[in-house]
Amino acid sequence: MNISVIIPCYNAAETIAVQLEALANQTWKDAWEIIVVDNGSTDNSVAIVEKYQKQIPNLRLIYASDRPGAAYARNAGVKAATGEALLFCDADDRVEPGWLTAMGEALLQYDFVAGRFDYTQLNESWLINSEIFQVQKAGLSQYEFSPYLPFAGSGNLGIKKVLHQAVGGFNENLIYAEDTDYCFRVQLTGTQLHFIEDAVAQIRLRHTLKDIHKQGKNWAESHIYLRLLYGVSVSNFVVFGYLIKVLLYPIKIIFHLKNKSIFAEWVWILGWNIGLLKGSIKYSQNMTFKNNVLPKNNQEVKIITAN
Repeated sequence: MNISVIIPCYNAAETIAVQLEALANQTWKDAWEIIVVDNGSTDNSVAIVEKYQKQIPNLRLIYASDRPGAAYARNAGVKAATGEALLFCDADDRVEPGWLTAMGEALLQYDFVAGRFDYTQLNESWLINSEIFQVQKAGLSQYEFSPYLPFAGSGNLGIKKVLHQAVGGFNENLIYAEDTDYCFRVQLTGTQLHFIEDAVAQIRLRHTLKDIHKQGKNWAESHIYLRLLYGVSVSNFVVFGYLIKVLLYPIKIIFHLKNKSIFAEWVWILGWNIGLLKGSIKYSQNMTFKNNVLPKNNQEVKIITAN
């Protein structure tokens, strides 16, 4: 089974060499390739990848800058891929030794797999101790709304190419939470997502309070989008509750000043609360979703019930 490893890249000059070094030391019993998809970088990312092409013969660089977003970049990478199986990882992380073999062996058994996230190597201790960020350390994650299915981050995800094509790839209308939506849609075809403990990716967290706040806000907005996308309404009562959280949560800062780790949690949750409010107002008023119909890459796709 041939494998294509796909890496979306946007202004990753500071980190992508770490990931490429890790991939250069991976092995697989059949043919495999690495496809870096540049999504319009304005830094030195492309030059770094071109340098590594001299070191890694199976490394390819393609360009996909017509539309922003990792979803668009990954889909472009799949179109160029020659492998029967696809592995997705990110330009700011680092896969551990044996990752390719573990994911490849898993895809010989299953059609859809996710590896383990680890945060201990690429982050400072104050970030590692912030439990709010560790969404996939011990296994798959799950939202509390329909369709009540597990999901995993696209920084360590594998799928058969035919299945990716069957669901139309990643939803390019989503800038955030596109991997969650992808996991939902694949599983709604009746395909189970399997967690692979031995396939580990070291994940790099946001390292500034500004970026931590922004991530919390963006993830929360996407949370609201997904709820509406899957037919879960956001009532005025719920919106009012989000408003109360935004108004009252800042008071809790007094309990989060013990150290930087606890303060980072407060910053993230503050962003999350703001994102919930912003998303509920923005999407509820400006977007219309049909019951059981899912917009996907400018198309409409009916959701089928999982077995």
